[in-house]
Amino acid sequence: MKAGTSVIEVVTLRVEREAVILESIDWRVQRGEHWAILGANGSGKTSLLRALTGYLPPTAGEIRVLGETYGRFDWRDLRTRIGLVSSSVHQMMEDGETALKAVVSGRYAQIGYWGEMRAEDRRAAVAILRRIEAYDLRDRPWRFLSQGERQRVLIGRALMASPKLLILDEPCAGLDPVAREHFLQFIQRIARVRGAPTTVLVTHHVEEIVPIFSHVLVLKSGRVLAAGPRARVLTSATLSDAFAAPVHLTRARGRFALSVRADRGIVI
Repeated sequence: MKAGTSVIEVVTLRVEREAVILESIDWRVQRGEHWAILGANGSGKTSLLRALTGYLPPTAGEIRVLGETYGRFDWRDLRTRIGLVSSSVHQMMEDGETALKAVVSGRYAQIGYWGEMRAEDRRAAVAILRRIEAYDLRDRPWRFLSQGERQRVLIGRALMASPKLLILDEPCAGLDPVAREHFLQFIQRIARVRGAPTTVLVTHHVEEIVPIFSHVLVLKSGRVLAAGPRARVLTSATLSDAFAAPVHLTRARGRFALSVRADRGIVI
């Protein structure tokens, strides 16, 4: 592999606190790839994200993100090059902040924009609002945005810093089925734009793995169960193991669906 082509490199990562949280994690994401991280509750998805962003220091192993190695670089600076859309950011947004100001705040990695807005920041934010198909929301306060609109604005906020890596931590949580589908198609369009950041989607649901996601990492009990190209990793057998239940995976028109096989020993 040519030097500089890796966006994420995790080598024999171990995270232990009162108990082992992550064990022997090996994972590499290269430029041009978009990944989905899939697993049941407690599989280690959130812990892996926290380790990548420096909020959960490793016990052993190495983490390299955007060419920097954890422990040899100030991760606070690295976070300004990573776009993160998560419930933690969502919950901290101020009710009265407009969509425009929310996007601008992403350039400064702050919650709650204050002070006079610079002309160049306004121009950049307006361009991003157009890109994320939310220009008409620019003057609308956060409290009046729908859940789907808020998620779009948070992606715009993340893009304001021109990140090389965009992490979407369960971005469809709380969306109704129609809003979820609209949002997933929106992610698809954003990721296909030339120069778009490498995107990592964390989810419980195979239905959210739209065609733009070329690779999948499946976690189980803090370990890698499977990782690699989507077609090879997403199988009924692998997902039955991941979710500890007999499931059947189907695919139609590039999208996946999961059904749970009935347990004949249970009468409902």
